[in-house]
Amino acid sequence: MSDKPYFHEHDKIIHLRVWALGQMVWGAFLAGLFLLAIAAFAVVIYVISLLLPEDSKTAPDPNTWSSLVVVEHRAEA
Repeated sequence: MSDKPYFHEHDKIIHLRVWALGQMVWGAFLAGLFLLAIAAFAVVIYVISLLLPEDSKTAPDPNTWSSLVVVEHRAEA
């Protein structure tokens, strides 16, 4: 690294660039925390699904309106 502390520079442009970089690094850190929270939530849901009995995973859907039923109509010639 450099021996010159750029964050104490009197030049306004360098000071602004260091501030902008700090903001970007902080935003990347927060985005990483958000992604870790989503991953943790997915892992918790997966672990809970492992605790469910096998019948609950293979049973038909209890919601009758969500099932897609294909109705075929043939015209008689």
